[in-house]
Amino acid sequence: MKAIEAIARILKAEGTEMLFCYPRQELIEHAAIAGIRPVVCRQERVGIAMADGLGRASFGEKIGVFTMQAGPGVENSFPGVAQSFSDSVPTLIIAGGDSRSRRHVHQAFSSLDNFSRVSRFLAAPATGTDVPALLRQAYFTLRSAGGPAILEMPREAWNEEVPDALVNSWVRVRPALAMPDPDAVTAAAKHLVAAKAPILWGGQGVITSGASEALVRLAELLDAPVMTTLSGKSGFPEDHPLSVGASAVNGTRMQRTFLGEADVVAGFGTSFTRTAFGPRVPDADRIIIHQTRALADMHKESAPAVTLLGDTRLALEALADEVERQGGRKKSDTADRIAAIRTQWLADWRAQHESDEVPINQYRVLHELARLVDPADVIITHDAGSPREQVAPFWRATRPGGYLGWGKSTQLGYGLGLIMGAKLAQPSKLCINVMGDAAIGMTGLDLETAARNGIATLTIVFNNGVMAMEGDSMPYAIKTYGAWDEGGNYARVAEGLGVWSRRTDRPEAIADALRAAIAETEAGRPAVAEFVVKEGYDFSK
Repeated sequence: MKAIEAIARILKAEGTEMLFCYPRQELIEHAAIAGIRPVVCRQERVGIAMADGLGRASFGEKIGVFTMQAGPGVENSFPGVAQSFSDSVPTLIIAGGDSRSRRHVHQAFSSLDNFSRVSRFLAAPATGTDVPALLRQAYFTLRSAGGPAILEMPREAWNEEVPDALVNSWVRVRPALAMPDPDAVTAAAKHLVAAKAPILWGGQGVITSGASEALVRLAELLDAPVMTTLSGKSGFPEDHPLSVGASAVNGTRMQRTFLGEADVVAGFGTSFTRTAFGPRVPDADRIIIHQTRALADMHKESAPAVTLLGDTRLALEALADEVERQGGRKKSDTADRIAAIRTQWLADWRAQHESDEVPINQYRVLHELARLVDPADVIITHDAGSPREQVAPFWRATRPGGYLGWGKSTQLGYGLGLIMGAKLAQPSKLCINVMGDAAIGMTGLDLETAARNGIATLTIVFNNGVMAMEGDSMPYAIKTYGAWDEGGNYARVAEGLGVWSRRTDRPEAIADALRAAIAETEAGRPAVAEFVVKEGYDFSK
């Protein structure tokens, strides 16, 4: 068979139900013939975000696949691949390439040359026969180490022959799950049991490995508070008495308090990368325990006393067993202290959450949303900038995967594609993206993708007419030239793209607008709820 047919059949054998794509790409037709639904986006980085969201919301059971044409399609894909890489999300990219004879032509944009720093696996077949073996390596890497994985297909490779037997005998590729060193598990348990003030730090690996129950068990054995990274938010239920919440640039008062007091910091399924979009691992006078499946992240930006290299769920289960064998920690007043701090923190923010300000206070919108929905039935994400900082501290994520946090690369507009992919993975969930007016300006035309494909997401737009978070970065430019100004009626834009929409500028109308939007999604149609909000902002410090 031809390589292009082999790829389509292998994708189908690996469980691919839909192919995110932008033409012109011949694989789309062959995948459709193989029974894979094409989902055509308006721009490549949104398509990759959709593949990303599908993978996240299916807890690794499904791997999102995106394909694009050579040249401009590959070039436009780079931001999406970079975001997927920064968040270690397994996405498979089938990229068109130029002819092999033009591999080193200066003007030919090649994935092999330009994507090496933002991929876990990157290859091109020397002959069509290589395609099955390369896809097997790609899937193994995706399921064992995260993604993205990129297969670049030279122009002539699509029609090169692949032996039928290599495809007909295909067996779904399984990951390798590694157990951590038992001696390291014993050492980590000793530190945690002896700690005066331990804190557990959960990353995205807790969610993707299915380790939430094991993390809850460990926390209860240690009577230890649990914080999460932004991408790990929802990996530990935030209605649990030991939860201190998640952190983006800004976090909860509980998280700051207990991290500041901690003498032992134990991170699970996290890279411990120093980033502006989360707290730093304390450097001095702390015992650091670091668990991850990524060897490259060990000792990268912290100096752990104990390293647990391996699968997060297996590591947490082994550690909980060992802590129990060692007798656990004596229960103290941890949960009561968390509750007291949380109560006072929320009281200090009540005026914002219940504000009757005009223009509308963004926190009032989020407060009304939280009153209307059960977080257990919701998947929510947000865009970069102010929406991230407004949603992350206060939204209580109670089920794994109910919150899609992202962001070391933090591209404006990424949340729209992400939530569409999540809705395709979990059609029974209410899937919500919160974005600002700058973000919708980046990717808003892909609302039409949702309408055309029947992807019933809810997009909440905060429109304050300015790039609010940039105020302190260019005060003279703003005062003199209005450099942060932007404008638009995004409800009208959405209506023109075939999406139900409503624009709201009064606080007393917030709840009705949200109810109407949610009802539209329940009827199978995407909806946009635009709110005219205040220019200024406050964040939880």
